[in-house]
Amino acid sequence: MNRFGIVSLVAAFLVLSGQTHASPKHLLHLVYRFGYNTPAANSGKGTGTTTIDVMGPASDGGLIVSGTDFWWNTVRARATNTCEVYKDGTVACNTAPYALSPMQLTIFPLLAKSYFKDVSSGGPTNWTQTFTVKAVVAPGATGFAGQLYTWKCSFNVTNKGQIPKGDPLVLVTTNGSLVQGFFRATSKQRIAYDPVNKVPAVVSDVRTHVPQRSSESFDTIEVKLQKLRHG
Repeated sequence: MNRFGIVSLVAAFLVLSGQTHASPKHLLHLVYRFGYNTPAANSGKGTGTTTIDVMGPASDGGLIVSGTDFWWNTVRARATNTCEVYKDGTVACNTAPYALSPMQLTIFPLLAKSYFKDVSSGGPTNWTQTFTVKAVVAPGATGFAGQLYTWKCSFNVTNKGQIPKGDPLVLVTTNGSLVQGFFRATSKQRIAYDPVNKVPAVVSDVRTHVPQRSSESFDTIEVKLQKLRHG
């Protein structure tokens, strides 16, 4: 058998044996303007943009989500953080540095396939979303920096129906907790969700550490979608 025939035979064997895997497809490119402990704005301390790319599916069915923050008045963007997001909202950052920024901690779970499964423009509906976040969370978010923890998260989610003059956006509110051992944070969110593109368009998130250790025991995150591209 000639060289060409051997190569063809090997390729056919790999296909038949299931040893070839298609690369995850690029699904979404999103750019959010954010405000960290300040309203989202084009400029000012605590503001910036976060760029998110969603690939999938991964071999285990999750989505590969990468986020890069660019803070206002800085020369370079922060390092890109890449994690896997599962359909219930679970986030697993399994590659060093295992990190999430405060904004990514808010957005990543909301990109899960089934997080808003009960949303309809008719509203109101209520459900509970339970998931975990395994990550090193940046300073400020939940108050614990530089440590890889798995947080147990449970959110009561309410779809309040279509936003007046905001078609097709619907208002969703959440009230939940993030628990790791003896440490706990609460989170209250107001979300303008786009059921057509299946992404949050605007999110306001207030996270409070329990018990409060100081006047800085809370974070406020606001993100507003600026750009969206499919594929």
